[in-house]
Amino acid sequence: MKNLLGHPHARLVALVTLVLVIPLAARALLGWSNPLGYLSDLAIGGLLVLLLHRRPWWLALPVLLAWAALWVASAELVSAVGRLPNSADLGYLFDPQFMENSTGGSLAHAWLPWVMGAGLLAWAMAAWHSRGHRGIPVGLKTLACTLALFAVHWGSQNLAPSDADQWRQYNLPHQLLSAGATVLQQRALDWAGQTPPVTPLPSGGLTQADLHGQKLLDAPGSARNLLVITVEGIPGAYVRPNRQALHSRFDEDLMPNLSRWAERGMNTPDYVLHTHQTIRGLYAMLCGDYDKLANGTPKGMELLTQQQRNQSCLPAQLREAGFTTHYLQGAGLRFMAKDRIMPHIGFDSVHGLEWFSNENYLEFPWGKDDRAFFEGALDYVGHLRQQERPWMLTLLTVGTHQPYSAPTEYLQRYDTAKQAAVAYLDDAIGTFLDNLERQGVLKDTLVVVTSDESHGIDGVRLASSWGFNLTLAPEQAQLPQIKRGTYGHVDLANSLLDYFALPIPMALAGRSMFRDYDTGREMIAYTNGMLRYHNGQGVFTECDFQQRCRRYASEGFIADQAKFLGAGDRNLGPQLGALAAVLDQSLLQTPLNLRYQFGGPSAIQLQARIRDDWADNLIGAQYMEMPEGTRTRVRVKVRALDPQHAAYIQLKAKEREQDVPLGLPEEIRVTTDMPLELEFGFDNPTVRKAFSFHLLGYGGGQVEISDFSVITALPDEEATVEELSDGHIAQSS
Repeated sequence: MKNLLGHPHARLVALVTLVLVIPLAARALLGWSNPLGYLSDLAIGGLLVLLLHRRPWWLALPVLLAWAALWVASAELVSAVGRLPNSADLGYLFDPQFMENSTGGSLAHAWLPWVMGAGLLAWAMAAWHSRGHRGIPVGLKTLACTLALFAVHWGSQNLAPSDADQWRQYNLPHQLLSAGATVLQQRALDWAGQTPPVTPLPSGGLTQADLHGQKLLDAPGSARNLLVITVEGIPGAYVRPNRQALHSRFDEDLMPNLSRWAERGMNTPDYVLHTHQTIRGLYAMLCGDYDKLANGTPKGMELLTQQQRNQSCLPAQLREAGFTTHYLQGAGLRFMAKDRIMPHIGFDSVHGLEWFSNENYLEFPWGKDDRAFFEGALDYVGHLRQQERPWMLTLLTVGTHQPYSAPTEYLQRYDTAKQAAVAYLDDAIGTFLDNLERQGVLKDTLVVVTSDESHGIDGVRLASSWGFNLTLAPEQAQLPQIKRGTYGHVDLANSLLDYFALPIPMALAGRSMFRDYDTGREMIAYTNGMLRYHNGQGVFTECDFQQRCRRYASEGFIADQAKFLGAGDRNLGPQLGALAAVLDQSLLQTPLNLRYQFGGPSAIQLQARIRDDWADNLIGAQYMEMPEGTRTRVRVKVRALDPQHAAYIQLKAKEREQDVPLGLPEEIRVTTDMPLELEFGFDNPTVRKAFSFHLLGYGGGQVEISDFSVITALPDEEATVEELSDGHIAQSS
């Protein structure tokens, strides 16, 4: 062994094995086979050989460790949610608390880090034994071959763009390098003044309400109450009538119980989920608007700064019509500020994990497992039925969020934990719907089953955008089993108000699923790193991260197959990007001079110790965007409520999950007579994205966070911000 490690070629052989042989074999074993993917692995591997061979081991090792981590992260995220990591995800890789919660302590492809580790160890041993010897040079031929590989990949993508998933075409380092090069090229053109003007496509077809279709029912419908069941991450392909209607080649029957119920209801197969992330999906379906078609502050948080647009959301409209409105989810409420957003859009009662008194059937890091959740939800429905007023209840499950926990018998029955968790959800929701029918709930309640987002399906076209909408109405016989036409989450609020024959606020967009339309309609989505747009006239376009677009002939948005019409022209990508930017600003004409308030008068129980930054965050100030050239001011007031316990408070900030130093004490002791009051600020010389505050506390007892204000404004406009007594900001004109 020592002789082998001391061989002059050993270090090069070990490096080539690590960065070329292992990735190529892993791609084949993972089922990601695609010529462009293998080409990408060869190109990046050749680049690493050029950069790291003959370099000191202490310089090369960190690069190889980061490269191996990116490979493992790609495999895990594709397995979990069907997409390649983006730049905003990279910070998660280095946050052990998040990774532990998300993986449940195990990996979907546990063999991959072992193989990568073995390759790294072999290279490290060879590098150590060859220290002091530069080894053989790799030569100009290697450089020429590497550049040629990159050129061939680039040329094929531009001359004949592929519609394969990104992880099949790229490895993650190559994708990130390509995205970075595109950004640099655009900035250079902007600096040189050579960027051509871009006229965005008209947005009216996407933002206006359309009630010109023919009614399916005599409005109002006969249902008295409304139950919206939102299941975490479930694609439309899991529902059998959807697969059959769109002639999908995906044939795994993972949710037979939900499919059995779908055969009794109205299904909308061509149903579009516009973005990823639960809070964005909930905003779109409850407020009739597209959330950000890119990364940025979720619109639900932006809505906290407004006092009119939130009144147009579905819960507020139903409350005005006399309904009591309720929201119940299986996880804690503070993450993503749902404890503040949900009351703000009209829910009278908002409950999370703290509401449940029944025990879990299995340990799950994010909250209630699905069986326990639906048993609690059935009790909640029972309480609502005892009241005289009509009610609306929105449910949100969490069990099919990674790490996809499921009982042992399910894990033994299925190949992956993801499939087992989906089957466990299917049994739970099937039993729940059976119990609703047995108790007579379906006779006077409109039930809608949908999902917040899609965790995708490897190899299924558009699975990351494919949602579902199953409607169970008392007058089901008058409704079709298959609702033709393209719809999406943006239509849900409009549709439900139309069912109850209530006024449609002008701020809501979309069509009603309780009407038939003679013409197509526009639809847009941003999932899996792709911006997708259907013009309503048979042409579907999707643009990648480099604004390269492909056009297809497709009657609707979601289709198993579509005829390729050719690449879009150079202006199409920027035009669609500009259209998405216009839609992103539907709530705020400018992202400047805004205040978010995450504090409130409620008492919060502290744990005896801080477990991690995610589960114990006391506020919902996550994933905010702070524009370039602005200054952010933060004000915090925390008071201990229990004289017998001191609270110990920590405040952290993270940008893309990397710690951002604030210059604050690591820990602050707070008592009833010594409250915490602090103000600080920081500049944003460049745009900050996915910026989160983590306010943590321990020590037992309860605390009140009466104020957690985040104000972002141009430095010379800070004086124009007028603080109001209700905790909001009025912008000076």
